This record gives sequence, C-alpha cells and structure tokens, in this order.
Amino acid sequence: MFSIDWNRRTCSRRGHTTYAPDENELRTRLHAQTALGEAWRCLRCGDFALGAPHASGPAEDAPLVPRGKALRDLFILRFLAIERLLRGVLIILVAWAVWKFSNSQDAVKDLFNQNLTVFKPVTDHFHWDLEHSPIVDTIRKTFDYRRSTLLTVAGALLAYALIEIVEAFGLWLGRRWAEYLTVVATAAFLPLEGYELSHHVTVFKVCTLLLNIAAVVWILLSKRLFGLRGGVVAFEAERHSASLLEVEHSAGAVPAAV
Repeated sequence: MFSIDWNRRTCSRRGHTTYAPDENELRTRLHAQTALGEAWRCLRCGDFALGAPHASGPAEDAPLVPRGKALRDLFILRFLAIERLLRGVLIILVAWAVWKFSNSQDAVKDLFNQNLTVFKPVTDHFHWDLEHSPIVDTIRKTFDYRRSTLLTVAGALLAYALIEIVEAFGLWLGRRWAEYLTVVATAAFLPLEGYELSHHVTVFKVCTLLLNIAAVVWILLSKRLFGLRGGVVAFEAERHSASLLEVEHSAGAVPAAV
C-alpha cells in the first residue's frame, strides 16, 4: 500500500533541520565525520546532512520539529486553513454587496422592475407567471427590508468573515487556540447549516456540512481538545515522544558503537 513519507517530503521542500546538543552521548549519536566533512542528523527525517549544524545547545532547548503524524496533521490543518480563508474572503464580498445594496436600495428596485418587463413577453409566450415566480418574490422581499436591517446583516457577515480569517491564520501556524476556536465556531453553525439543508438540498451544502462535521470530530480527537484522550498533557507527551532527540535519548541506554 502506498504511503507518504511526510518527513522526507517536508525536508525535500524546506531543507533539513540539524542541531548539536551539548550532551556528549547525544552529540555522538547525531554526528558523523565523512570524507566530505562533518554531517549531522536531521531532526525531522533522520538523514545525515553535510555541513555545520543550524544551532547548538542543551538538548532541552532544541527546536521541537514536527515529524511523522504531526506533519500529516499539520498538512490537514493547512488544508482547512485555506478553506477557511477562501470562505472568509467570499463572505466579505457578500457583506460588501449587502452594504452596497443598502445604500442604493431604491435605485436597484427601479432597475429590477424596469428590466423585468423586458422578459415578460418571452415568459408569457411559455405561459410562465414571471410576476409571481418564487425567485422574483424572494428578490422583491429584500427590497422591503429596512436599511438598518441590511446594515446589521452586513456587519454580522463581516464579523463572521473575520472569525474565519483568524481561524485560517491560526490553523496555518498550528496554534492550539485556533483549533479550539475552529471547533467552537464551526460546531455553533452546524445547526444552522442543517436547517438550511432541510429547506433546500444542494451538493455544495451537503459537502460543506460533511466537511465541517469531519473537521470538528478530527480536530477534537487528534488534538485531544477539551480533555479528550488525555487532553493537552497527553498531546504534548505524544509530540515529544516523536522527537528525534527523545528517540535517541531513549536509545542511549544501549552503548554507542566506538
């Protein structure tokens, strides 16, 4: 079965990350002398990279480089971040359109009624009552909304868009607060999405609802939010257990080859 080596995949794009710990035993296990010069093990993929280490110091100060499952999770989070960013931009455009409409409501109404008469001969020919069609009735209802109501809607949409954009940047950077924000904000809107779906089913709405449900469940479980699966303590322990330095430190119980 085909599987992705997330460590080497990331190193091939970003380059290796090397570190020289002060502890002699760990330093020996991560260092090698070759005919081309010294080489240090990458903290991400474990391969030796020629050249001086990027940094040095106590092992506890070494950067916690995401590896394996953590890299895969980061990829998924960034996919969700892109989706949130695109959604936020789209909602901003809708908010701008609502605001623009509120400022020229009467002009748009007159323009709509004038152009509606142009299509009337065609619709009469096909015996379609254009004046009382659901689409036209829906559009006309918006003309009756008060300007203050439209401005409130535009403001609410803008606030929602900003939340989506903040989520996007936080998820892209892998911040834990963004994971909490995403779960809470997404779960809060699931009932509304279900209500809309019960009135009018579209492929886009179904896919959006399923994506949001999957995102909430996955983030809750994989990131151990709200104390699930041991909470933040278990989450941090899992991250550190995957660290190359931790692996080598555990392996240090076996005497290194001379």
